Amino acid sequence: MTLDPFLHAPFIIQFHTVCAIYALVIGPVALFSRRKGRWHRWAGRSWVLAMALTAVSAAFIFTIRVVGPFSPIHILVPVTLYGLWHGVSLIRKRKVAEHAQHMRGLYFGAMGVAGLFTLLPGRLMSEILSPGAPWAAFAVAAVVLIFGVWRAYRGELPLPRSATKGG
Repeated sequence: MTLDPFLHAPFIIQFHTVCAIYALVIGPVALFSRRKGRWHRWAGRSWVLAMALTAVSAAFIFTIRVVGPFSPIHILVPVTLYGLWHGVSLIRKRKVAEHAQHMRGLYFGAMGVAGLFTLLPGRLMSEILSPGAPWAAFAVAAVVLIFGVWRAYRGELPLPRSATKGG
């Protein structure tokens, strides 16, 4: 592992990376802390802000150009922003179960699927995590994502404590 690619990257990529890593780390605190608790609210708000900053900063990264300056991953910018807005609107309407389900899906979708794209060989995170083996980080992340989706499909992922008590 080496931080050289990160340290020599443009500021917008450094900012995007820091926001995404923060969102990756704080997300489980929001997802698995006691609902209605101070930590849950703080982590949730913090995660939404980090994800919004990650999405907005992604709009200004043009390292892969497919259509003009844009790549297919740019489609995730409005999708993520809409997903965040929808998740927040659900909790404001007191639709707690729908909010929880939506935010879990958004977390695992954004962090899992978009995160997987960042680990493709030649991308910054791949160079940082597995400089000598370009497919290694991608392969590990793909296995973890598939295992997580499989466990979620089977209903084996833990829920916040209060969500399992019917209220």
